[in-house]
Amino acid sequence: MPSPRDIAAASYGGDEAGLICGYLFDAAAEKSSRAIDSNSAAAWLAQQTQPDGAYLWLHFNLSHAQAERWLHRHTELSDTFFETLKDGMHSTRIERADDSLIAVINDVHFDFSFEPSDISTLWINVGPRLVVTARTKPLRSVDALRTAVKAGDVPRSSAELLEHLLRVQADVLVNVVRGVTARVDSIEDELLTGRLDHKRARLGEMRRLLVRLQRLLAPEPGALFRLLQKPPDWLAEDDAQRLRGATEEFSVVLRDMGALQERIKLLQEEIAANVNEDTSRSLFVLTVVTVLALPINILAGLFGMNVGGIPLAEDKHGFWVLVGIVITFTVVAAWVAFRKKR
Repeated sequence: MPSPRDIAAASYGGDEAGLICGYLFDAAAEKSSRAIDSNSAAAWLAQQTQPDGAYLWLHFNLSHAQAERWLHRHTELSDTFFETLKDGMHSTRIERADDSLIAVINDVHFDFSFEPSDISTLWINVGPRLVVTARTKPLRSVDALRTAVKAGDVPRSSAELLEHLLRVQADVLVNVVRGVTARVDSIEDELLTGRLDHKRARLGEMRRLLVRLQRLLAPEPGALFRLLQKPPDWLAEDDAQRLRGATEEFSVVLRDMGALQERIKLLQEEIAANVNEDTSRSLFVLTVVTVLALPINILAGLFGMNVGGIPLAEDKHGFWVLVGIVITFTVVAAWVAFRKKR
């Protein structure tokens, strides 16, 4: 039976240190990757020397109160990384701090439902021996990377792990674009059949999602490109080339997002034009009805006054005379109204 401590830790999405998952990668070992907990990770980091080519990947839940304390106690991460966790700025950026790379990237939630609020931040610190990722809410890219590692996909270096994460993030965004495209196709088909109910609101939500994603993610390729102009000494040329390739893939996804935004904008304009046309048609019908009813209203008002001298009051054909007058004026008014419409 699990202890209360284990239950409390599980509710935070990690162990007692807030570690969601940890992997030790060592290409020279019998098993190139193995999962480790926070205690084993602390013991490995405390060693005076680590095997050549071996490195750790630790993924933390920042909602856990012990996560930052554990990182302060057992790692030698730069102060810049901890300041980045607290500065409140969520715009994408990748910068160099001492001999490490610090990245702030944005990703969609694991239970993403095409809402602008379903976007959160991932903080990354990449060094030659240690990769730390931290988040407050479950993210799709990290989960996809974790699944790939479990399936036996072992990055050979910490830089390759970062490159793999960026490519997975690009794949997630491609799926988002495909999902939005499918929804826009459905709305466009319904628009062609004349069913416009609530389509403008749905298009507006998807456009806000794409705008927010693009605003948060657009700086990422440029930031990585600038960083690779002066990479750290431990970053091999092959790894730098792979990162450049990931940057190009990411740029393509961002361009697709921009094109999809433009398509949604055109659909919104077409729907607005159709709505305006329907409104104009309704106003015209209302105007015609008002004009056609004007003669009979005027005559009814005049002949309804209880005063002497009302015309045709004593004429036995007075009613039909008035009916003829009303019909004549109504036909003339209808002719004038429809003539202006044409």
